[in-house]
Amino acid sequence: MADINVRATPPRPLGMDAGTGVAPDAPIWDVIELLYFAYRDFVADPDSVLATFGFGRAHHRVLHFVTRNPGLKVAELLDILRITKQSLARVLKQLVDDGFVEQREGETDRRQRRLFATAKGEALALRLATQQTRRIRRALAELGPEGHALARRFLVGMIDAGGREEALHFVDRATGVPERR
Repeated sequence: MADINVRATPPRPLGMDAGTGVAPDAPIWDVIELLYFAYRDFVADPDSVLATFGFGRAHHRVLHFVTRNPGLKVAELLDILRITKQSLARVLKQLVDDGFVEQREGETDRRQRRLFATAKGEALALRLATQQTRRIRRALAELGPEGHALARRFLVGMIDAGGREEALHFVDRATGVPERR
């Protein structure tokens, strides 16, 4: 009986996109599904920690952005998260009541509500980010020395073109990357 040789990747039929191996207008099912699975596992570790406080993913997102951007205005947070005031109010109230976040009025405009993580909030945010960083570092190491740059380019490419500069400015400002000209 002859051995059957199976190629790891089947030949690409004519009319298929070289980068994805699928027709240009067909869904890229594997990447779509891998994004779902990656997100599921990316949030799983923090989810278990958050549950001990009675918090969910919305609490995590708020705490993350407030910790990374001390003095963030509530209006800015609403823009980042793209949620309603009502949704934010419930989550923010719990974080404030439990001592993870504090609200202060603006120095020049007392109507502004500025958000700051407390020491307790910063500790929790760091704990959650450390868990996620372990997973990210492991994945980046598998990509080799250019892993971080490649992952960053891919993720920036996933952002709507009109929002990329704003997102990069926000991320880089919080990370301490010098302003790009």
